[in-house]
Amino acid sequence: MPSHVVILAAGQGTRMRTARPKVLHRVAGLPLIEHVLRAARTLEPGRVGVVVGHRGEEVSAGIAHHPEVEIAVQAEQRGTGHALLQAAPLFTGLRGTLVVLSGDVPLVRPATLRRLVDAHEAAGAAMTVATARVNRPYGYGRIVRAAGRLARVVEERDATEAQRRLREINTGIYAFDLVPLFAALDDVPVAGVVHEIYLPVLVTLYRRQGLRVETVAVDDPNEVRGINSQTELAEVKRIVRQSKNEELMAAGVTIEDPATTYVDADVIVGPDTVIHPNVILEGRTVIGARCELHAGARIVDSTVGDDVLIRNHCVVDGTTIADGARVGPFAHLRPETVLGTGARVGNFVETKKTVLGEGSKANHLTYLGDATIGVGVNVGAGTITCNYDGTRKHATTIGDRVFIGSGTELVAPVTLGDDAYVGAGSCITTDVPAGALGLARGRQVNKDGWGARRNASGRGGD
Repeated sequence: MPSHVVILAAGQGTRMRTARPKVLHRVAGLPLIEHVLRAARTLEPGRVGVVVGHRGEEVSAGIAHHPEVEIAVQAEQRGTGHALLQAAPLFTGLRGTLVVLSGDVPLVRPATLRRLVDAHEAAGAAMTVATARVNRPYGYGRIVRAAGRLARVVEERDATEAQRRLREINTGIYAFDLVPLFAALDDVPVAGVVHEIYLPVLVTLYRRQGLRVETVAVDDPNEVRGINSQTELAEVKRIVRQSKNEELMAAGVTIEDPATTYVDADVIVGPDTVIHPNVILEGRTVIGARCELHAGARIVDSTVGDDVLIRNHCVVDGTTIADGARVGPFAHLRPETVLGTGARVGNFVETKKTVLGEGSKANHLTYLGDATIGVGVNVGAGTITCNYDGTRKHATTIGDRVFIGSGTELVAPVTLGDDAYVGAGSCITTDVPAGALGLARGRQVNKDGWGARRNASGRGGD
């Protein structure tokens, strides 16, 4: 029989103290619910539902890139059982196993979900509860056993002192046989001062009906940690960061200080790359082999080839860097920048929507925007492409082997042909033909004796 999945993501997350829905807070660059969806996807479910409630439109928009997901709405938050009931129309007429997950438990592993489903189906159970033993069970429902078997789940607020000392908890992860599930949920009474319907009550109800209820133990309690506060979010981020760094180091990446290295879940780093302290790699960044990333570099959604050196305190965003290029220190590469093989971008250089060709270099104090630059070009210190006229952006095109002197302004739209030269301090407003020298500056005039006359007049400085 096929497996199906429903993710409960309707809670307000009041202890987070933020307006953002709890399941959209990020761990390793991904929303909490994205981690859960990825784990669920490994089951190859026939149908996937997500129950939204608080700021449900935002949550739905946050997972809109998953076209397979169907949305159910819990208009009033009246407990986990009530939330699951709202998803009943999504699974009407289906058979098989329904796996119930929480959108704020991002560390659950695919292997655990597979083990849960396999154990549930092998036992022919109506309900299987994933449990874990934790040192600090506060806040969790306790697993109460009789003769070694699950008897019931007791919520923290309803537990006796002896029950509160129990360390085996309900993780909120379940497998259900779909056939009896929703009819049974209709029979669960409301409870508590807020009249909620609690999903764990099904344990007691099923046992009374003679239906089989099983448990599966999760070995690592961190895997089922729910996030209810900023502190818990930070703790889970640390766990994920450490796991990602260990994965990279096991694959041959040298990380000088894992405690200060932040790498998102989807980042790929090649072997023999060295990452210095305080480096941040975000989004879908890909770093090649034998690169060196110096302290303070931040690289976002970029592709970096092999043997690339990125020096201290560079920001690289939406950029493609070819093999053997050199960047920084203190460079800012903005989206749609492309650096060719062996290209060099030096200190305090900013680029935006610019192609810098193979072996070309802009080593100092330069802005290159909306520019296409050929191979073997030297861009002198202090060069600026003046690409914005106050209304529109304009392009600068520079051919191969061009030499641009320091302090040059290139007023776009403008083209410099192959092998052209531009004299230092020029303001270029028209095209420079191939092989020509462009000069655009006032002629220097020296006034002999001017300084002495100025001082004599009493207007001199100190």
